[in-house]
Amino acid sequence: MQLDNDTIAAIATPIGQAGIGIIRISGPHSLDIAKNIFKPHRNLKSIQSHRLYLGYLHDPHSGEMLDEVLLSFMKAPNSFTREDIIEINFHSGYKLLSRILRIVISKGARLARPGEFTFRAFLHGRIDLTQAEAVIDLINAKSEKGLTLAFEQLKGSFRYKIDKLRQNVIEILAHSEVSIDFPEEETDIMSKNEFIRRIEDGVIRPIEELIAVQAENRYWVDGINTVIAGRVNAGKSSILNRLLNEERAIVTPIPGTTRDVIESSITVHGLPLRLMDTAGMREVKDEVERIGVQLTEQKLAEADLLLVVIDRSRPLNKDDLDLLDKARAKKTIIVLNKIDLPSRLSKQTQKDRFSDLPIIPVSALTGDGFNQLKRAIPDYVLKSDTDIISSRIIPNLRQRKAMMDACAFFRGAAINSKNDAPMEIISLDLKSGLDTLGEIIGETCNDEILDRVFSNFCLGK
Repeated sequence: MQLDNDTIAAIATPIGQAGIGIIRISGPHSLDIAKNIFKPHRNLKSIQSHRLYLGYLHDPHSGEMLDEVLLSFMKAPNSFTREDIIEINFHSGYKLLSRILRIVISKGARLARPGEFTFRAFLHGRIDLTQAEAVIDLINAKSEKGLTLAFEQLKGSFRYKIDKLRQNVIEILAHSEVSIDFPEEETDIMSKNEFIRRIEDGVIRPIEELIAVQAENRYWVDGINTVIAGRVNAGKSSILNRLLNEERAIVTPIPGTTRDVIESSITVHGLPLRLMDTAGMREVKDEVERIGVQLTEQKLAEADLLLVVIDRSRPLNKDDLDLLDKARAKKTIIVLNKIDLPSRLSKQTQKDRFSDLPIIPVSALTGDGFNQLKRAIPDYVLKSDTDIISSRIIPNLRQRKAMMDACAFFRGAAINSKNDAPMEIISLDLKSGLDTLGEIIGETCNDEILDRVFSNFCLGK
């Protein structure tokens, strides 16, 4: 998207039957459009900024009155986009929403692209790129804590940390530039050890802390991809149903009943989980079941958490052991199912095969052990000892990658300093890291990054 002088409009509420629907208009002709289609109940000399006006919306082409509405005007620069904004509140229905939007467009507006209102707010300096992305997080948050974290970012807490890091880099860079420009003057140039210490303690370590907290805090916003995996007839679908307290998956004694991935969402002690029941792992000849097993393999690779279901009423077989090998690369909880039946697994087998993995015995038939399983999930997943101030930050994957790239440049600067490399090379590393940090807040990012960020927005935002 490029910033232009067009007046844009879009439906800002979900399309459908509801109590209220809102159409938002932003740009230089917003007020003129409003005056053409709005008839206030009382005679007005002018429509003032940040006031609500009651009146009728009409079609200027036919003269037909369409609805009684509330209209608000926010004059630039005191608006979200820092442009003139009109918002029309009316009774929501698909036909009415579409009709009013068509009238607004016919009077000089164009349909806004996805995220264009937020894009304009960013380009006009109303928000930075981290705050723009926080808008998406606020809308998509899957938990109460996720809402809190997204709002902290919307307020600019992450921007503040990145600005502070960039300022630290600029100060270090200034010293390196002085040493390049005035190599004979040593009075104001910091020592080599101090120079390295300021890079490591003032830049690298804070970035590493932000990277460390990213994965855990994103759980609160995005939810945890939780894959229930195991061999056929281990009780995976029954465990899904127990966790959801509903018959979501079909349960039969026939091996291979589940052939597709069944997904559903649940909140466990405030932590959102995206549960996925998968096809049983085994050697298959049936083509449909083979595709199901391949899909299971894909979901295993993408999972944040694995619930590996082991049927304790049967000895371990090759399918169990192969799955356990794969599970060790992930956060994994062993769900030892069918404790209502006699066990065929010795304590020594459990110790040898499940070492270093948490084990929760359950019965999907009776429900025993499920309270312990629900307590174990957040206790196991949320292990971070990160400082509470840092934990209010929720970098996304784009921001995490930029931080990792920036950190690599700063580590290069520190290593080169230790090896007495020319200051020009060290300075180049510092500048590259500084620019990469700038990508996070939108100071130095290119059009490709902006397009990728704002393509995630919906129309009207």
